[in-house]
This record gives sequence, C-alpha cells and structure tokens, in this order.
Amino acid sequence: MVREEKPRTVYWLDDKLYLNITNKCSNRCVFCLRNFKHGVGDFTLRLDKEPTFEQVVVELEETIRRKEWKEVVFCGFGEPTERLDLLLETSKWVKNRPGKAIPIRVNTNGHGYLLNAGRDVAKDLREAGVDKVSVSLNAANEETYNEVCKSSYPGAFAAVLDFINRTKNMLNVEVTAVTTPEVDINKVEDLARELGVKFRLRPCIPCFW
Repeated sequence: MVREEKPRTVYWLDDKLYLNITNKCSNRCVFCLRNFKHGVGDFTLRLDKEPTFEQVVVELEETIRRKEWKEVVFCGFGEPTERLDLLLETSKWVKNRPGKAIPIRVNTNGHGYLLNAGRDVAKDLREAGVDKVSVSLNAANEETYNEVCKSSYPGAFAAVLDFINRTKNMLNVEVTAVTTPEVDINKVEDLARELGVKFRLRPCIPCFW
C-alpha cells in the first residue's frame, strides 16, 4: 500500500534519489513490479501522463536539497531510454546545479540503440554526465530472454549485448539478473565475465495477491 496518491516522477529510498521519467517500456518482463503494484516503497509510480522536463525539475527542486544523496538513479516504471532527450536534459541539470556533484546511474534494459536509431546513445549519456549504467540482462541466451523479458522487438537480446559492448568503454557498466526459475544465474554471470563487465544479482520481489 502506498501513501502517495499523486504519481511521482521523483522518489527516494534510503540515501538514493530515483527518477521515474516514463512508464513506457519495450519489455514486458514476467518479474516486473509494475505487473502487480502501483508503486514502490511509499510512492505511486504509475503515471497519469508522461512528464515534461519542467515537471521533473519542479519535483527535483523540492527534494534534491533535503539531504546529501549518494546517487541519482533513473529507475521507475519504464525504460529511461524510451525518453532519451528527457534523460539527457535532466542529467545535465543535476550535474550543473550548484553544490557537490552527485553520481548519476541509469537502470536500463539495454534497448537504447533499438529505441533511438541513429543516435550514439553511450556518447550522449557520457556527455550528459551519466556515470554508470546498470543493464538488466536477465538471461544468458536469446531463448530464455524472449521467455522472461517478452520484448516488443525481434533481436532484442543481441541488441542488449551490443549496447553493453558499445557502452562499457565509455561508462561504468554492470549487468544484472533477477532470481527467477527460468534463469540460470551462473550462466548470466559467466556471460557478464565474457563481456568484461561486473555482475550483480537482484532478488525477485514475489507477487502476493
């Protein structure tokens, strides 16, 4: 149960500030929290409409001075690179504000190049001030990826691997996987090692009806 009836584009958990800039997503992952909840923690993340840059900044200005945040993370009920320009503009605002610089991380499904054809997404992220990218891979092969992530795009698994390879020399990149019965975590960790990036296991949040 969430206490906030108003949908949030900015929310927080402990010492991290999160940005929910879109509810659009190119995947329909079987484990995704938005399949069975309206938010996370005390916050409603199911948006009534996609926010503008000005709306995001208004919420940021209300919260960013509250404490010394360890990190700003683009992570909500959608894929941040679905709205790449908003992601970039907001990152620049965070980096250029007065005071101590806050590290910026983007949690992504790795479809940045699929969603933004012709763009140099990794370069754009770096130039906007993004420090780290956490890629939700969740599978060691295409068959499992299609079963678990249910992408809207053919060839999505290969595109995620391409995203990782094109980004790892520009930003700090980690690969993550959720503990689900379909996924062999050891094989995903092996794949991350082959790709030359760090691996992080994410616990699956169970669905209770």
